[in-house]
Amino acid sequence: MEKTPYIAQRPKRADGRRNYDAILGAARKAFAASGSDASLEDIAGQAGVAIGTLYRHFPTRASLVEAATRDGLDTLVAAARERATDGDPLDALVHWMTSAVAHISTFRGLVGILTESMYDEGTPSHVACTAMHGCGADLLAAAQEAGRVRADLTPDELFDLLTAAGWVRENSAPGRDASTRVLELMLEGVVVRDPGR
Repeated sequence: MEKTPYIAQRPKRADGRRNYDAILGAARKAFAASGSDASLEDIAGQAGVAIGTLYRHFPTRASLVEAATRDGLDTLVAAARERATDGDPLDALVHWMTSAVAHISTFRGLVGILTESMYDEGTPSHVACTAMHGCGADLLAAAQEAGRVRADLTPDELFDLLTAAGWVRENSAPGRDASTRVLELMLEGVVVRDPGR
């Protein structure tokens, strides 16, 4: 029987909440500066807690990464649902794709973690990645039904495109976001410019 992945929850007690929030804040800064391999000992030190306290709240690096990125993934899912009923389905899809690329490449190494999580039920981020995949697939289907995106693009291929653009963004030179142009070029290959023809 497969073990359910541990999903960190904010404690009810005030002192536990303070430590949890401090660790999460320090982790977000450390991941932004050093990527997903940031030192957990340094994160604990920046949060002002012992490493044992960090592990009590976040027993694995994956659980800490999940907690640090949960709000962003939840926001992407909510945005997709909101945009699904908004005007032009192509605009909704493109706007959401741009936001998705920005989030999945928030820090170096995150694209790989989320890609693995999409296909591994034993990872803490799996449920959020599955929800994101589902709502992206819905936006894609709406754009395809409107004749705005080529019909043979699958949801898995859509996420391959997002992953590729996210990787480019993670690895762009400092001060340069090459993913914007890469995503634009990718869209040229999938968007139907004259749906009447």
